[in-house]
Amino acid sequence: METVQIKSWDELQDELFADSWNEDLRRFRSRFAFRGLSDSSYRLETTLIRLGGNYAELERHLLRNFKKYAHRSVVERDSLWHWLSVAQHYGLPTRVLDWTYSPFIAMHFATANIDKFDKDGVIWAVNYVKAHELLPRSLKNRLEREGANVLTVQLLSDAINSLPELDMLANDKVAIFFEPPSIDDRIVNQYAFCSVMSDPCMVLDDWLKSHPGIARQIIIPADLKWEIRDKLDQGNVNERVLFPGLDGLSHWLKRHYSPRPL
Repeated sequence: METVQIKSWDELQDELFADSWNEDLRRFRSRFAFRGLSDSSYRLETTLIRLGGNYAELERHLLRNFKKYAHRSVVERDSLWHWLSVAQHYGLPTRVLDWTYSPFIAMHFATANIDKFDKDGVIWAVNYVKAHELLPRSLKNRLEREGANVLTVQLLSDAINSLPELDMLANDKVAIFFEPPSIDDRIVNQYAFCSVMSDPCMVLDDWLKSHPGIARQIIIPADLKWEIRDKLDQGNVNERVLFPGLDGLSHWLKRHYSPRPL
């Protein structure tokens, strides 16, 4: 898997928008999903994996009880993918991993935690079109019939609608990228994208390492984070916009007015 260490803001832009030219469309149309992390040593672990213990067995219990007690008004349709999306959005440990179509939003998440400014950050870029070339034929057929290269919760629900059905693909070790429903402004503003592994115990970066040419890591040196952060704030890419509400506003103001260490 390719790892790139950038040295400047300009180099970062070049790397994030690399390979975005689509010759067929004669337009710049990136086929990459992005995920920013404040520490380059962090893995692409789901909140379910980070729960620890016998988490794979606990997954169905977590989701069953979430469905039992959640307000159904927040779920557009009673499908596995709608429930997983809502549960992930509200903080339940799931096998879902959050991504974004926007390289700038990934930059935000790589530089939002100023307590980690002594650590190199990282932005993962995954070509989801190449990843989907490895999908089972049943899912690839749905994409082809739809004339799309991205799965939606509706398309997925037609093929897989329970955790046991998803687990049946575990031996194939596939990564599925999909667009979550637009539950609220946060998902819309963050240009949200999601992934799941068919095997809940497999960490996505292990899968990516075994499939070269799909992903790359863009390492952001610690001494560049302040410049990136200040330029993102000037470009209005911040918590106030990405997390509409008083909590997002408060997080933005706290970080924005925190002094830079000498």
